[in-house]
Amino acid sequence: MLGLANYRESPIFTERERLVIDLAVEMARTPVDVPDALTAALAAEFTESQLVELTAAIAWENYRARFNRVFHVEAAGYSDGAFCLLPEAPPNAVARDVPPADT
Repeated sequence: MLGLANYRESPIFTERERLVIDLAVEMARTPVDVPDALTAALAAEFTESQLVELTAAIAWENYRARFNRVFHVEAAGYSDGAFCLLPEAPPNAVARDVPPADT
């Protein structure tokens, strides 16, 4: 997990894993716009069935994360003492105020 913030440069990830993380990053953005070059690189590395499964898994996790935000769902404590890395903000990111979960 420590290498995830700099996955592009981290030696612990294979190029195949980096492609999947790239896809997850693109799918987490609003609006979703997966570049053609990434789509082509993924198609060269994975079968169509594999891509469908990867995309479905990533989409499901994005759905759950966004759904949980609406209801201010907090962590259940399964990973107490661990941490969650935040992705690097894109250059055009705008900070937003998010109310605390207990309000």
